[in-house]
Order: sequence, then structure tokens, then C-alpha cells
Amino acid sequence: MLEFSKMGHRLSRIYTRKGDGGRTSLGDGRRVRKDDLRVEAYGTVDELNSVIGCVLSHALPNPISQCLKRVQHALFDLGGELCIPGHSIMKSEQVKYLEQELDRLNQDLEPLQEFILPGGTEAAALCHLARTVCRRAERCLVKLLHCTESVDMHLALSYLNRLSDLLFVIARFLNREKKYPDVLWKRRD
Repeated sequence: MLEFSKMGHRLSRIYTRKGDGGRTSLGDGRRVRKDDLRVEAYGTVDELNSVIGCVLSHALPNPISQCLKRVQHALFDLGGELCIPGHSIMKSEQVKYLEQELDRLNQDLEPLQEFILPGGTEAAALCHLARTVCRRAERCLVKLLHCTESVDMHLALSYLNRLSDLLFVIARFLNREKKYPDVLWKRRD
């Protein structure tokens, strides 16, 4: 198991030149190609976390801000789980939390009769971007599950699935807060 107490010493030098040949180290020290499915999965989770950081750079209602900060910590946990083969850190409570937030935020939104287009306020548009990156992370995880029998990431898949839904609802919530109506998709005949 990776010892996080040594993290400060491990990161005292940012560049190592070890990745110049197209390989990187997993959390257990094993060297793999940078296009390895596991690296692709945790890299996409990291990208998702960064987009959520962009959402958080906006003035948000405190409950949304607190929720997204909690999500960032969970995504860091998930990245660690993906980076260290055999390591398990995700908990079912994390999925339940997302479901509770989904129910809380969605209860006051008008039911959708049509698909909506991504956009609205800048923060809402970034939530839609985060949602699409989240779906890509989910697809990466599915590829990893199907190619590597030793990986059990079903809880992580549930987490990402709920998170993409939550990001959609947060986008709608933020637009409503700023009195920006949903932009409904219109079928072209």
C-alpha cells in the first residue's frame, strides 16, 4: 500500500525525466505505457476533477460549492483506486450522498419534456462540460473492466454514473438560480 505520509518528500522534485520514453509508474511502482487503459481511466478522472475545479472558480450557492468540493475529494480517491492496482477506497456512502443531492436539487426543478442543450451561465456550461468528461471517464472504466479481469470497479462505475446525472441537475439548478431558462432541443423536420 502506498504510504501517503511520505507524499511531501516524494513530490519535492516535480520532474523526474522517467516519463520521457512514454512510460509512467502506477501507485504500486509498476511501469506501464502512458496509453495503458488504467492510466487513461485515472487521467480522465483527473481531467474531470479539473473541470469541476473550473466550475468552483465561479460564485456558487454554498450548498453547491460544498457538494462539488466533496465530489473533488471522492474523485481523488477514485483516481488513487485506479492508480494502485488492488487498492480499494470508494464507499457505497459516496454513491448514496450523490443520490441524496440529486433528489434535493431536482425536487424544485421543472420536469423535462424535451432534451436540453448544454449552455446557459458560464458555471452551468462548465457543469455540462464536466458531465461529458464524467461520461468519458465512465466509458474508460468500462473498457478497463472488460480488459482486466482483476479489476472490480462496479462501485466506481455507479459513482460516475450518478455524478454525471448530478452535474446535469446542478447545471439546470444554476441556470434557474440566474433566471436563465433551459434551452430545449427542437426537432428539425
